[in-house]
Amino acid sequence: MPDILRVAVPVPLPQLFDYLAPRGALPAPGCRVLVPFGPGKQVGIVVGSAQTSDVPRNKLKPISAVLDEQPLLSSELLATLQWAARYYQHPLGAVLETALPVGLRQAKPLPLEGYRALALSAQGREATADTLRRGTRIRELFERLADGPLTYAALDLAIPRWRDSASALRQRGLVETVAIAASAGLSVRIDAPPLNPAQDHAVKRVAAALDRFQAWLLDGVTGSGKTEVYLGLIDQVLARGEQALVLVPEIGLTPQTLRRFRDRFGHRVHALHSGLAEGERSRTWLAAARGDAAVILGTRSAIFAPLPRLGLIVVDEEHDTSYKQQDGFRYCARDLALVRARALGIPVVLGSATPSLESLANVAAGRYEKLELPLRAGNAQPPQLRVVDARRSRLAHGLGPELLLALRETLARGEQALIFRNRRGYAPVLFCHDCGWHAECERCAKPMTLHRQRGRLVCHHCEAQRRVPAQCPECNCTHLMPQGQGTERLEEALSELFPQMPVVRIDRETTRRRGALEALLDSLGPHQPGIYVGTQMLAKGHDLPNLTLVAILGVDEGLHSIDFRASERLGQLIVQVAGRAGRASKPGTVLLQTHHPDHPLLAILLRGGHRALARNLLEERRAAELPPFAHLALLRAEAKDADATLEFLAACVTAAGQADDIALLGPMPAPMPLRAGLARSQLLLSSLDRARLQAALPGWMELWRQLPAARRVRWSLDVDPVDLY
Repeated sequence: MPDILRVAVPVPLPQLFDYLAPRGALPAPGCRVLVPFGPGKQVGIVVGSAQTSDVPRNKLKPISAVLDEQPLLSSELLATLQWAARYYQHPLGAVLETALPVGLRQAKPLPLEGYRALALSAQGREATADTLRRGTRIRELFERLADGPLTYAALDLAIPRWRDSASALRQRGLVETVAIAASAGLSVRIDAPPLNPAQDHAVKRVAAALDRFQAWLLDGVTGSGKTEVYLGLIDQVLARGEQALVLVPEIGLTPQTLRRFRDRFGHRVHALHSGLAEGERSRTWLAAARGDAAVILGTRSAIFAPLPRLGLIVVDEEHDTSYKQQDGFRYCARDLALVRARALGIPVVLGSATPSLESLANVAAGRYEKLELPLRAGNAQPPQLRVVDARRSRLAHGLGPELLLALRETLARGEQALIFRNRRGYAPVLFCHDCGWHAECERCAKPMTLHRQRGRLVCHHCEAQRRVPAQCPECNCTHLMPQGQGTERLEEALSELFPQMPVVRIDRETTRRRGALEALLDSLGPHQPGIYVGTQMLAKGHDLPNLTLVAILGVDEGLHSIDFRASERLGQLIVQVAGRAGRASKPGTVLLQTHHPDHPLLAILLRGGHRALARNLLEERRAAELPPFAHLALLRAEAKDADATLEFLAACVTAAGQADDIALLGPMPAPMPLRAGLARSQLLLSSLDRARLQAALPGWMELWRQLPAARRVRWSLDVDPVDLY
């Protein structure tokens, strides 16, 4: 009987480590164990067992403790993570650590089973509601809890922003958090609306293939009701006693989507994302593993949720680059969704109004089946898209006269408008009018953004901050001027231009607090005129029925990028932002303000929409041998000394030698050659054959680790990079 355990330890080393199993017990693969490692101890994951080891038996150390009676990682999930470690060339121990919530990476007892609920404390049960002011949310919450504990999920549905009220009651000692075995207060379920023919066709096609793997691309225009297709499919999956996993790209999309899903399925829907407290995240993860959570709705990391009866995976906004992790274990959740679905023999639905070129190429190659939702749901019509020529126009705070006129007319009709500017802060540059000095990040050699309300200059690359100077450090002039517009400056300008109208700014600065995004979206009533100002947080997923005008600023910045993906991303962004307009019975208008009205990208979008643009870009990519017709890996190196990075990468090229059908492009400075005080260089590996590239990488990685120059730099490999910066 084997008594040697192969353990993956979360360290930056590519191998497993052997330990002696405790007598009479052989932990199964997927169990956590506490092992001695170096001067301390680490929590590792058992991957397998053996009877022999390359390490002499008398030097093998015993396991310190077995932390799980049953595996936390199922055989399917463990196999998927092992595949991911090989594909993305990342140490298995670090990959397995990423898959676990932070609370489960420690040698602590597992959280109590059950649902988190709010209940009256002993003191609260003795108190009466008369001590609380009538008509307040605090009293409403107290009175509801008098009938018994309510789960957090139930409270999310019943009382908006209940957590503030709970905090007030908690400070008085009247409530406490408890765990209950079954959810309370969620028996009510909202019936599904009737599906239109295209939605019904999509649901029936996928439902007929629930017993096998198939990748489906749900290509539906904005407002076409893709979510109703997801809900219809999940209904059928739950009826079979199975579970569903739904991925969304950003935490900002979770609250509104979560509300819709819980309206339909109640407490069986659980959120899983990095915005949760660690204890809540661990409890949700374990509820999924036990099968108590029927539907997991989460962001990128939710792809690692252990779901023993998984019957369907949905990836909403599948084109979004947020699904790609940009540091550490650089995985793509969308691609891992396909790997998991194939391993389990279940369907995966990739939904988008602007599908990625990779997914469209997979449809053309016959690997995906395509389903189309060509019309908006209900009576909604697609918005009218119009280019506004900003040349020779006098701009007021970045807003042209045609745009301002449309804004006035929209507000006069009692409707809402969205001014989209994908740049937070007050102004991207603060400069001296007398000598030309501008505030620059010393660690990145890039301009620092002025955040006037905070009184800070912030680098949006490394997050370095400093106070706004009272005078120019070069010439002592006090005439420092902001240049350009961010969302904060636009909010100020629009409030001055339309003093009687509410202006709601939605960006990272205004949505830091939990529940802030929901509160801001709800601050304008459905029939109230007003103006939203926002970044890409408003670009997708939000349904604002009285919003009829969208104005997109800063279009020109995306027209002249050196990134080969820039045109694809700009087209997707324009279509997604435009999709916020006219989603109900009122028609919508979208204005693109630009100094380049004749640019080919804009012309294609206006004539043929995203599909025409995608066809054009696919032809360009094929001719240039770029993804999705080629496969990339990016070797990055960082150091204080730029020469050290280039020397290391040059040594990597030499060590790799001649490679059949793999081009090594570089070394070269990165497009952003300095970030956070480190010089950055890179080497791009490209091949038309994914298998050849994957076959070469493990051997090259081993050679590169042994290079003397590797010790003088910090380096990483990014397989299938989406960001070449």
